[in-house]
Amino acid sequence: MPITLTQQTALITGASRGIGRGIALKL
Repeated sequence: MPITLTQQTALITGASRGIGRGIALKL
């Protein structure tokens, strides 16, 4: 199943949010 642009964008957004939360928690 090919990943659509919307799903890819959602994955990138979710990943960036997760990384941001991880950094915030470490700080």
